[in-house]
Amino acid sequence: MLADTIALVTGANKGLGLATARQLAERGLTVLLGSRDADRGAQAAATLATDGIKVRPVRIDVTDDASVRQAAELIEREHGRLDVLVNNAGVLRRKAPTEVTADDLRPEFETNVFGVVRVVHAMLPLLRRSKAARIVNVSSDSAVFAKATEDGSMFARSHDSFAYSATKAAVNMLTVKYANAFADDPELAHIKVNAVTPGYVATDLNGFKGARSTDEGARAAVYWATVGDDGGTGGFYDESGRMPW
Repeated sequence: MLADTIALVTGANKGLGLATARQLAERGLTVLLGSRDADRGAQAAATLATDGIKVRPVRIDVTDDASVRQAAELIEREHGRLDVLVNNAGVLRRKAPTEVTADDLRPEFETNVFGVVRVVHAMLPLLRRSKAARIVNVSSDSAVFAKATEDGSMFARSHDSFAYSATKAAVNMLTVKYANAFADDPELAHIKVNAVTPGYVATDLNGFKGARSTDEGARAAVYWATVGDDGGTGGFYDESGRMPW
């Protein structure tokens, strides 16, 4: 089954997305490595090829309607459907809450929230054609209210991730709303959608200060991207299991 599974990972030319694309390809999926920059996507695919891992680079800028539409058209022409969508593309811009303006919020919401909706909307006709479609939205521990309200915790004191945490909390709610809507529609009930957190992974988003590797961080996304029909939908998970909201 996995060998005939078509998967798209956004923001996959580096970091967590690249690790996710690698692990899915290692499991035998046909992986489309999404990248905003075509050259960087091609370079990432070439790097994987040196390890014997074959992926197809696809240009997709989740903030641009035309780019997303063109990616969907390419997938339709070449594959006719999409089985797995991993919404991994994300940005983090640090700024103190006391200095943040409404305009400061827009770039992160455009990528992290509106980008998810833009890509899901464009890919939904292709996901409809899959027998067992999966959507995975990459969220964050920083979206967890219990952690953000825990006195003295890293998440309670990471003030400069003001916008990022808000976007990931929005992603979690979008995940639940999509899951509920799909479950109530007989034509979409085969689509499972879940949110995952990679944990504190060392990537350029945090200056490579995270304690976890990208390979470790990708595990939850890969699991839910390939989960069987008995898997849940509308949940929020790390690699160990369900996360609190």
